[in-house]
Amino acid sequence: MNAGSSDAASPFDDGDLYDVLVAGFSYGIEPYVALARAAAGPVLEIACGTGRVTLPCLQAGADVDGLDLSPAMLSTLRVKAAALGFSPTLYQADMSDFRLPRRYALILITFNAFIHNLTQEAQIRCLQRCREHLEPGGMLAFDTYFPSLAIIGAPQHSRVLEGETKHPRTGEVIRLYDTRSFDRVEQIQHSLNEVEAVDAAGNVRTLQRSEFRVRWVYKAEMALLLRAAGFARWEIHGAFERRPLTEETDDMIVHAWT
Repeated sequence: MNAGSSDAASPFDDGDLYDVLVAGFSYGIEPYVALARAAAGPVLEIACGTGRVTLPCLQAGADVDGLDLSPAMLSTLRVKAAALGFSPTLYQADMSDFRLPRRYALILITFNAFIHNLTQEAQIRCLQRCREHLEPGGMLAFDTYFPSLAIIGAPQHSRVLEGETKHPRTGEVIRLYDTRSFDRVEQIQHSLNEVEAVDAAGNVRTLQRSEFRVRWVYKAEMALLLRAAGFARWEIHGAFERRPLTEETDDMIVHAWT
């Protein structure tokens, strides 16, 4: 992931805990694997994290490199890849500032990671770096959410239970809470994440706090970003099935070509 610029602890500092929190979350895996399998050349996953998409792509036979800002995430990915018999090339870099020796038929920015670019300048640089690393005719594909009123109109500083799972080793219940605040002029969301480990008696044994910021993007703004970054053609869909984005409850799925 790319957590933006902050001295505070990030939820991406602990790759193993991150893996526990996203275990079983299949959003986007199948369509990205399908794109990777069909790509006529190498694939780069940006913000590859601990391999939620990278590893299934490798297992499908794709030639995949990974890039992520977090060394902890990449470390966990290396261990998981090795256990499956893979040794992908992985790069530690910011998604808005990277130079790699290879060009790609397909570049993926998965799991809503594009919004960790906190300014329009960073967003455009990210898209430009992607375009520069694509082979002629190559595709960039990424997903983000549409900033519906239900999301960005939520009450400030509301603490919401985002998910609950069981730790595979300790058996403790792991709960993730997110307290969000919004700068609706600058289109910035600040999240305070709290991860509780709850023992069998219902006591909170540990509490880990971290925070990050993201910047949401509207549909027309996304088109302007792609144009400014030099893409020749793009499509903005409302779902991975490529239906039109017409409702504010839709996702925002972007495909762009050099």
